[in-house]
Amino acid sequence: MNKVRVRYAPSPTGLLHIGNARSALFNYLYARHFGGDFIVRIEDTDVSRNVSGGEDSQLNYLRWLGLEWDESPETGGDYGPYRQLERLDLYRKYAELLLDKGLAYKDFREDSKDYAIRFKVPQDVEYVFNDIVRGELRFQSKDVEDWIIMKDNGIPTYNFAVVIDDHLMEISHVLRGEEHITNTPKQLMIYQAFGWESPIFGHMTIIVNEEKKKLSKRDQNVIQFISEYEQIGYLPEAMFNFITLLGWSPKGNQEILSKEEIIEQFDPSRLSKAPAMFDKEKLAYVNSKYIKKLTVEELAQKSRLFLEIAGIEIQSQSWLELLVGILQDRMTHIGEIVGLYQSFFHHDFNLSEEGFQFLVENQSLSLLKSFHKHLANSDFSSETIEGLIKQTGLDTNTKGKPLFMGLRIATTGDMHGPSLPISLALLGRDIVLNRLEKTMTKLRGES
Repeated sequence: MNKVRVRYAPSPTGLLHIGNARSALFNYLYARHFGGDFIVRIEDTDVSRNVSGGEDSQLNYLRWLGLEWDESPETGGDYGPYRQLERLDLYRKYAELLLDKGLAYKDFREDSKDYAIRFKVPQDVEYVFNDIVRGELRFQSKDVEDWIIMKDNGIPTYNFAVVIDDHLMEISHVLRGEEHITNTPKQLMIYQAFGWESPIFGHMTIIVNEEKKKLSKRDQNVIQFISEYEQIGYLPEAMFNFITLLGWSPKGNQEILSKEEIIEQFDPSRLSKAPAMFDKEKLAYVNSKYIKKLTVEELAQKSRLFLEIAGIEIQSQSWLELLVGILQDRMTHIGEIVGLYQSFFHHDFNLSEEGFQFLVENQSLSLLKSFHKHLANSDFSSETIEGLIKQTGLDTNTKGKPLFMGLRIATTGDMHGPSLPISLALLGRDIVLNRLEKTMTKLRGES
């Protein structure tokens, strides 16, 4: 095999989308698995649709996902320029060659000297190529009309420019979405017109939502843009892992794989022929597994901004690490820490009727008095509180649910929740003692 050279060639018309990210990722994996080059090229000839910052967004979020490239507009390389608007002279040169060979012709605008250039489609030619994903595909030239390769404003059309670029950049393999299948015959026409060898094509299946409908940017039920995943606290390593599973399957049953493991295992023959379903629950599961791998210090650092933006006071670094440690196993994305904190550590304290009846039925007043006495003189660390819960149980001959649930109801208002000693340490001495006093007052029937 000649050296593998693949490319991801986005248009700077918007933010990096899941579908585009998958195309980039599969090209990247192909290059890295076979020891080849991964090139980023910007197709910016649709000037009216280009958006400010579109190119930066594409590159920044590819980098965020963990992709690094060998050539691009910013890093340069031996095959540049890497933006199509900087290559217009090349497209003009090759269009003129086709005119000279009689394989294209000028198409003048009515009452004007301006003209587009059309490719003259050969008659009765069959175009055949072996697709990495779909096997042999065939197209007839009679099904394609003469088509414009250069517009009258000097801008090339996609199917012409992409061939010139791929040939001059020595692209060996083209992996892209299945919507490009119908573009391939036109591109093969240009390769054959110049006597060039075409790259090997592979067309990945569409991504569908959970209703088996093609994923659309208008689909409100699925987050579509990589930037949004970063903003709510998904981890790039998890996104890398999950996106690789959209249309490719590793060997064996293990799906939580590191970048290095995925590169090693990547086999284009395992690209799926069936549509890839975007499973939101699976993504949440994958991300939660990566969150669990973080150290408490790492998770605390990543959680801090979310809490600060929500106006939650971070009392100290040790307090923050205690908080993330208790919630780590419950988080599917880091931004979720805000809702979890508000759910478990709410400052409005209300005893439910069910909770109050539990305390009444278990005659919990002496339990709460003992616990309050012990707590009042403690350092209020989670380790100390854990010992005091056990001591209170011994003092009052209480154990099991009457002990643990009774103390939880009286201090948090909840019947279930995360570790009670840590919860109480996070709430702090004043709040916990105040709640115990309120609960005891109610149990005594006092107003």
